[in-house]
Amino acid sequence: MENQSKILATRFVLAVQNLEKSAAYYQEKLGFQSLWNGEGWHFLKRESFVVMLGECADEIPAFETNDHSYFAYVEVSGIDELYIELSSNGVEILSKPEDKPWNQREFAIRTIDGHRMMFGQAL
Repeated sequence: MENQSKILATRFVLAVQNLEKSAAYYQEKLGFQSLWNGEGWHFLKRESFVVMLGECADEIPAFETNDHSYFAYVEVSGIDELYIELSSNGVEILSKPEDKPWNQREFAIRTIDGHRMMFGQAL
């Protein structure tokens, strides 16, 4: 019998210390749009990339988790244009676009909460 289940999409659940400030950052700096907010949560989307921000004011911030603060590798098209957009919006860039031996062109950012993500495009 063939397995009929399929993964259709992913959503990233992130703890943030100040929900209002973090949601504004995702909208103003990263180009996300609000999907829903309430009860300590704010869901945001940019194309097929969805984040679910949950306010956890008393938890350890992502800045303090070092390498564990990476949460996503996002495959994109137009990576150099995205880099220009994000850097001109004042996003903290951790690495500039670079061609890697694994056939990806990549760059990394860090959010105001300390979460890190890598953007990559196939070469």
